[in-house]
Amino acid sequence: MNNVLLFSFKSDSVKVSIEAYFNEEDSLIVEGYDIGKSVEEMWGDSDYEYITTIKADAVNKLYALVHLPAGSKEALLSYLQSRFNTNSCYSDIRNWLDENAVAYESFSWT
Repeated sequence: MNNVLLFSFKSDSVKVSIEAYFNEEDSLIVEGYDIGKSVEEMWGDSDYEYITTIKADAVNKLYALVHLPAGSKEALLSYLQSRFNTNSCYSDIRNWLDENAVAYESFSWT
């Protein structure tokens, strides 16, 4: 299964990368990684990682929500890539999940 790049940015002070993919348990993973001087200034460490996991049973609700046949992983990843592709995509996806009562787990660390 391929990863899709939702957002990427690089400057002298920060590099941001946010991807989505399915893991071996068919959970949908959205994860990001920020690294650089501006991250250290904000968080006290030069890198910040964050991940949201939507378990397989909750992913089924997403297929219905975006009018895709159940199990259409590549199509769901393409949908996410086309809809959520800005610097705020990680927060936007979580807000979208909340608005549609889709269960997920989230974790971040610096």
